[in-house]
Amino acid sequence: MKTNYWSVDINVDIKNNYPQVVEAAQYLKEGEVVAFPTETVYGLGANALSDKAVAKIFKAKGRPADNPLIVHIANVNQLDLLTKEIPETAIKLMNEFWPGPLTLIFKSKPDAVSSLVTAGLKTVAVRMPDHPVALALINAAGVPIAAPSANKSGKPSPTMARHVLADLEGLIAGVVDGGPTGVGLESTVLDCTPEVPIILRPGGLSKEEIERVIGQVDQDPALKHSESSPKSPGMKYRHYAPSAPLFLVDGDKAWIQELIDQKRSSGVKVGVLAPEESASFYKADAVVVSGRRSDLKSVAHTLYQALRSFDEKNLDLIYAEVYPLQGVGEAVMNRLEKAAAHRRITQVESEK
Repeated sequence: MKTNYWSVDINVDIKNNYPQVVEAAQYLKEGEVVAFPTETVYGLGANALSDKAVAKIFKAKGRPADNPLIVHIANVNQLDLLTKEIPETAIKLMNEFWPGPLTLIFKSKPDAVSSLVTAGLKTVAVRMPDHPVALALINAAGVPIAAPSANKSGKPSPTMARHVLADLEGLIAGVVDGGPTGVGLESTVLDCTPEVPIILRPGGLSKEEIERVIGQVDQDPALKHSESSPKSPGMKYRHYAPSAPLFLVDGDKAWIQELIDQKRSSGVKVGVLAPEESASFYKADAVVVSGRRSDLKSVAHTLYQALRSFDEKNLDLIYAEVYPLQGVGEAVMNRLEKAAAHRRITQVESEK
């Protein structure tokens, strides 16, 4: 399959009849799959109402069929097509954070979207992306768009169009290039169906920011480990991983360097993922910087690009520093835990 490429300047008015957007939207109308930028990561979009179209997302990504998808909308009126009811808490959050990196889970209308989107659940996950290209494309397509991240399943999510092409060229109808994304991590997923809403996936919007608007929210215990059917994308399977095995290392820099030296002395090629504050300390086969520990949003913004860069370095393993579970740091650590398949080495344990 030929993969079309459309470059869109987000600094011009793209709302009405912008030719590249109109052409890409036509492919969506015809049941094809098109990648597009959002403020979080690039999404792989298809008509959420069509089984045939949504099936092409799963085929292109190699994505497990029990992993639900998020439906992207361009205006709040489209919620009427998808949901039975909109709780008051959801209204408050939409007023505060939409468009933005927050996905809300509602009770779905029967047969409102493809059953492949909901993975058989009686709920539907919806968000309104904060990106002019995404909103223009959804408007031009005229239907809600189901869209997971536009990468091969298990690989780091794409934050640039070239990442999408690296994974999916020849497998999808096209890529709309709107430049690099902003947030760098996927949206926060919040289940609004219980009395106390539950965070199913931490993301670009922190728990603290949500609680400032609606009060207490809970976190799903399945964020740690779960083999049950996932209620949210990214909950069950290994995700975001570079090719080489990744290990989280929790200890001081000198101790981490000792681990590196031990491996390298036996011929193992070692990479390190570290923030700016400590990266220059390490001596390894590759040291990749991801943001600043003093600014965890900068870590989130560069994390996936950093993880992808390791695949160009022919490494045997990767060590990654850990971060505090505060604000967006919780989402950063969620992604790193998934990338490492929960493999962690701590200084206290190793010294026993």
